[in-house]
Amino acid sequence: MKRTTRLAGTLLLACSALMTTPALAHEYTQGEVTIAHPWSRPTPPGTPMGVGYMAITNNGTSDIRFTSAMTPRAKRVSIHESRMTDGVMSMRPLENGLMIPAGETVELEPHGYHLMLEKLKGPLKEGESIPLTVTFEGAENMDVELNVQPLDGTSKPMKKETMDMHGHQS
Repeated sequence: MKRTTRLAGTLLLACSALMTTPALAHEYTQGEVTIAHPWSRPTPPGTPMGVGYMAITNNGTSDIRFTSAMTPRAKRVSIHESRMTDGVMSMRPLENGLMIPAGETVELEPHGYHLMLEKLKGPLKEGESIPLTVTFEGAENMDVELNVQPLDGTSKPMKKETMDMHGHQS
């Protein structure tokens, strides 16, 4: 009896893990490009900017360039790189886009490459999906959705950091 109960419990746990996985990790593939887990953070009302993160994999044999993105939820979307220099976090736009080498994955993540959703038309709310069109040089455009979720699974305010945001226009 104990063995049957333990087996049933194990099967139930395995089935529940399988049922929740697609909600946590979503991906899009078109041609030789895969975009995995596109997401954003919630923004407080009145905040003019949001962020976008994802992993872009180039499964092809030629390099491609991620050149731009757009969403109806923001006036402009730009590709940025954050970098820590002498204890100060700075951020700069990548005017020429972001190279995705053949056979490699480039991560857009906090404190690295990321998207800036500028002049938001309203706050990004936890649980919603934001439509986003991603444009490449050397690959077809892709339509994805940014899932709005907290960075670490809990809702808490972001720490204030020294940030040089040159290149931004409010």
